[in-house]
Amino acid sequence: MNHPHQSQRTIEIDTRLVTAGAVLTAAGAAVACVGMATVAFAVFKEGRRMIRDMDVPPAQQAAMKWRQAKEASRAGMEAWQSASGAQNGALAR
Repeated sequence: MNHPHQSQRTIEIDTRLVTAGAVLTAAGAAVACVGMATVAFAVFKEGRRMIRDMDVPPAQQAAMKWRQAKEASRAGMEAWQSASGAQNGALAR
């Protein structure tokens, strides 16, 4: 049985187009990086300005909120203990 020879196909790629595509991709990536850096700089600069213009610095605000939370926790615990003690006294009678 004779098998006819199959011709081997080769892929021919235009290297100029591949090179142009790679160059454009690299240029686009560079432009994107510059754009992201510009946005990051603008956001960072504005954040610093906002913090500088605050009446109360963030660290001081956090300390005040922490004290308020501790006081509220202590008041809640005392209220719970006094209510619990009153109920225990009423049950003992």
